[in-house]
Amino acid sequence: MPPNDVDEKRLLSDQPTIELIVRAQAGDDTATEALLQRCLPPLKRWAHGRLPTSARGTLDTDDIVQNAALHMLSRLDRFEPRHVGAMQAYLRQSVINRIRDEVRRIGRQPPPIEIPDDLPSDRETPLETAIQAEEYDRYRVALMQLRPRDRELIVARIEMQWSLAEIAHRFNLPTVEAVRMAVMRAMRRLTTELAGPPAKARRSKASSSR
Repeated sequence: MPPNDVDEKRLLSDQPTIELIVRAQAGDDTATEALLQRCLPPLKRWAHGRLPTSARGTLDTDDIVQNAALHMLSRLDRFEPRHVGAMQAYLRQSVINRIRDEVRRIGRQPPPIEIPDDLPSDRETPLETAIQAEEYDRYRVALMQLRPRDRELIVARIEMQWSLAEIAHRFNLPTVEAVRMAVMRAMRRLTTELAGPPAKARRSKASSSR
C-alpha cells in the first residue's frame, strides 16, 4: 500500500535514499523504518502478479516481498548503492530469486529470466531510467543544486517510485498531467546539473572571478 497520512510528512522529503541507508547502517531505527516504508510500496506494486499460479498455494507476493526486505536489512551494513536505482534493483532481484527458489522447490520449471518492467499504465520515461542509472555521488551533488520542490518531486518519483496519481494527491496538484509536467521540468533541471561541471568547481570558478 502507498504511505499513509501519518508517514507522509516523514517520507515526502528531498532526502536521497542513500542518506537513509547511511543512518540505518549507523543504527538509526527511524531511518530503517522510513527506508522500508519508502521501498516496500513500489516493490509490492512491481511484484504483483509475478508469482506463477502454480506456486501461489504455499506463498504469496507479500510473503516474497517481506522476505526480500528482511534479506536486504540483514545485509544493510554491506550494502553500497552505486547508482540511484540500486536499492530497488537489489530488492527486485531478490524477489526474482525467491520466486525461482519457490518454483524449483515445488518441482516446476523456473520462470523465464526476462521479466517485464513496471505496469504499462505508469511506465518510467527514458529520462527517469537514465537518472536511475546515474552514479549516486554525482546525483546527490546535482540534486542539492535544485529548489526544494524540485528535489521532493524527483525523490518521490525516482527514489520512492510513487505513481503520478500518488504524487498528485500528496503534492496537491490538480491532474496527473500537471504532475507529469512538473516532474519532467524538475528532471530536466537535474539533467542540466548532471551535465555541467561539479558544484565545487562551479563555486571555485565563481569565487576566483570576484
